[in-house]
Amino acid sequence: MAELNEAKARTLYDYLDASDFFRGTAEADSRSRMNVCFRAPTKDLEEKFVKEAVKRGLDGLKGHRLVGGMRASIYNACPPAAVDTLVSFMKEFERANRAAAART
Repeated sequence: MAELNEAKARTLYDYLDASDFFRGTAEADSRSRMNVCFRAPTKDLEEKFVKEAVKRGLDGLKGHRLVGGMRASIYNACPPAAVDTLVSFMKEFERANRAAAART
């Protein structure tokens, strides 16, 4: 189970580390394998991301009410395919919203 959880977290963090749109909020040596927190370039894009994610069945991504951003909870019951689906959606969202982020 530990290896599976590490692989799921690595999939998501590898994408975040490569993205110049989304960014992880935790330092590399302090990252959680269960809750991956990240931000988009603006609060408006974060709200849009969460709304569009829900429409695709990716629920529960809204971050803490005081901190904001997004949080992907990838606990033991979360299958690797769900993380792959999230990363695919994030890539698509990034491509579709890059121009909006550049205007800010």
